[in-house]
Amino acid sequence: MTLLQVFGTGPAASASPNLSSSDPATIAATLAPMGIGFERWQVQGGLAPDADPAAILAVYATEIARVQTGGSYPTVDAIRLTPNHPDRQALRQKFLAEHTHSEDEVRFFVEGRGLFCLHIDDVVLQLLCEAGDWISVPAGTKHWFDMGPEPHFCALRFFDNPAGWVAEFTGDQIADHYPRLDELGA
Repeated sequence: MTLLQVFGTGPAASASPNLSSSDPATIAATLAPMGIGFERWQVQGGLAPDADPAAILAVYATEIARVQTGGSYPTVDAIRLTPNHPDRQALRQKFLAEHTHSEDEVRFFVEGRGLFCLHIDDVVLQLLCEAGDWISVPAGTKHWFDMGPEPHFCALRFFDNPAGWVAEFTGDQIADHYPRLDELGA
């Protein structure tokens, strides 16, 4: 189940979220004033468990064309991580550190789940994304991503720079103070 939790980060902040919702309309309305897009899209059936990126992109060709019609994201790829991926631990550790990108981070979850954590001013928002969730995080937004110790997700990634995106790490250890995917998904 998709879940948004909002935490304060100041000295008076508690370990409990100020807001917790699984309602897509509430999630979208909460994120929109911060420039973060959130939508629920229809998940297409017929995707084989071993589908390669080309097959995944073919299944979602209509959705990809709709996004690309706006002209903002000319490049798209598909990524799939599974519990047996040889680099899963290193990839998880890398993106658990707070970072930014010089371009938008736009994802559509085709299957599985992942935890986007956004650090905006004195607030941390944790969005547990699952199949059918589309999220657009503006360039320069501090965030981290947790795929869990045994990742299982497939996502379409949209880029405005054909070279893709590069993480610029902030050095802030804030991610260590918030629940991880395995804690939220339990």
